Amino acid sequence: MRDPILRIAVDTGGTFTDCIWVEEGRVRMLKVFSTPADPSQAIADALGRITSGGGAPLLLHGTTVGTNTVLQRRGARVALVTTAGFEDVIEIGRQARPRLYDFFFDRVPPLVEGALRFGVEERTGPEGQILKQPSGEQLQRLAASVAAGRPEAIAISLLFSFANAANELMVAEALGSYGLPISISHRIVPEFREYERTSTVVMNAYLQPAMGKYLRRLWEGIGERHGSRPGSRPSVFVMQSSGGITSLEAAAREPVRTVLSGPAGGVVGASTMARRSGFQRVITFDMGGTSTDVALVDGELHPSTEGEIAGLPVRIPMLDIHTVGAGGGSIARFDLGGALRVGPESAGADPGPICYGKGREPTVSDANLLLGRMRADRFLGGEFRLDADRARGVIQRWLEEQRQRLSVEEFAAGVIRVVNTTMEKAIRVVSIERGHDPREFTLVAFGGAGGLHACELAAALGIPRVIVPAWPGAISAYGILVSDVVKDYSRTVLRRVKPGAQARAGQSLSQKEFSDLRLEFETLRRSAKAEFDGEGWRGKIEFRTSADVRYRGQGFELNVPFARNVCESFHQEHQRRYGYSSRDRELEVVTLRLRARIRGREPSRRRPVASAKAAPEHAPVYFSGKARRTAILARESLSPGRNYYGPAVVTEYSGTTVVPPGMPFHVDSGSNLVIGLAGMRTTAV
Repeated sequence: MRDPILRIAVDTGGTFTDCIWVEEGRVRMLKVFSTPADPSQAIADALGRITSGGGAPLLLHGTTVGTNTVLQRRGARVALVTTAGFEDVIEIGRQARPRLYDFFFDRVPPLVEGALRFGVEERTGPEGQILKQPSGEQLQRLAASVAAGRPEAIAISLLFSFANAANELMVAEALGSYGLPISISHRIVPEFREYERTSTVVMNAYLQPAMGKYLRRLWEGIGERHGSRPGSRPSVFVMQSSGGITSLEAAAREPVRTVLSGPAGGVVGASTMARRSGFQRVITFDMGGTSTDVALVDGELHPSTEGEIAGLPVRIPMLDIHTVGAGGGSIARFDLGGALRVGPESAGADPGPICYGKGREPTVSDANLLLGRMRADRFLGGEFRLDADRARGVIQRWLEEQRQRLSVEEFAAGVIRVVNTTMEKAIRVVSIERGHDPREFTLVAFGGAGGLHACELAAALGIPRVIVPAWPGAISAYGILVSDVVKDYSRTVLRRVKPGAQARAGQSLSQKEFSDLRLEFETLRRSAKAEFDGEGWRGKIEFRTSADVRYRGQGFELNVPFARNVCESFHQEHQRRYGYSSRDRELEVVTLRLRARIRGREPSRRRPVASAKAAPEHAPVYFSGKARRTAILARESLSPGRNYYGPAVVTEYSGTTVVPPGMPFHVDSGSNLVIGLAGMRTTAV
């Protein structure tokens, strides 16, 4: 990879903007409050504090701009151009309903209104033959109609354009004179299934103006800090939903690939840190200020191409991450029936929780502070003092206004139980509901609030151990720092493979079939090499090839590694997933996929060294409704290799970890805090 003076990874969250970089061989970290009105402002300010006017760094950025734009429906006014007769594909969708027996269920409305959907008289055959080209007169009428709708972006998705893009290119050329951003389906997702392909290209167009504006503002903001002279301005790269970084230009051109940018960095960082401690099978648990993201990693990261964002299908590679509205800033309230609810509304960075000094509504962070689980004088390493007295007073008055007879501590304990239930359900979604036993995994807890709740969640689900990595509040940024440079390519080919002696012997493809498909992959490889060279990356490019395969007549495919025995691999995977396979049935190789990457660089490991010994403080902390005398320990004071026992509260700059009574914990050689794995020398606290 490139060799800049400094590489800085930045993850923008709802409450904090986290920065990680390596300086003099050590990992450094900075947390600043986010600026929701303009997220680039916090980044520019943080870069100014880190570099102090030094050389130009390389900025690796995880952003939530795309996610928030879709969730809040604040994207562009999009015009959609399709083959005539297919204008309403994004409205019709699929017959599947999320809640089959809910007669009052309302479908998620598409991102393009009916008046901005336009059909063009053209037709491409499934084999790529041009059956009808749009006439010049028709393209002129189309351009006039689109202009009359006053769109801010244009999406083009024509039938079978993945087989031959000629007609799409003609339409794009006719509409190019307006100077609007244009998203073309054969460039973004050259695959079959019109609904998913159209939905993806529409979302890309929907995000382009907002993401482009944000990235330009970021570029200009950091340029003001570092000057505009050649070589003085930082280079900027953006995290993708697939777990790899891409260039600023690529992110602006295809923002749909960044909708899970920040959470993807967390999964990469958590799995990387867990491997340091020898754990390959992990459930990642990222609890920040606004939301909680959970994912399951069984060995290697395997992005899926069948994701959804805000109920809309997105056909691009993304890590399988489940998000719920539960974070440190989640607001607690009583509903009309008197039941306690927590989230998904959040106090965010402004006004923030009550204990931050400005908020007026009780949050999860306030509850943790009042129960003694968070320490007022150790938040952000003591740089920011939490106001426990204000939190207690405001919540006491609020409870009286709600006509509740609960004490402040009883209310706070209830908030913790409710939010834990929400997060427990999220972990069940990515584990139990998908056939994985959580007892066979390790829970990796990070985010500023992850360590406060992890042990209780692990106990509820039977997870045997919890890992709280070093720099827990900035693991998403760390994941971005160590991420590979990744580019994903795909192409639908739809090749039939007939059963025969070769298939039964496990040698699935004939020499000709194998050679033809390898030629298709070679085309994708050349595209990848050209793109890496254009962005100036150095290093060995690794290629991973796979194929979506199905039995003929099936409606969906399984993705398996591509090799000469690809069909045998499919039979085995089908047997594993569904309990049966049929080697005498005809197969179809539907879509070829290529992942190209240059591996990132992980900072050198340094064995943790405890700071000077200090007698632990003790304070009352509530566990199961009772206050218990609990050790308050600074993480840097823990001796590596020694085993400690709870109850304990372990504090550090970017997070706090609560260890329940009787549970063992220690810092291992990978700098991780491991909870629930005994066998080390015991130190009483």
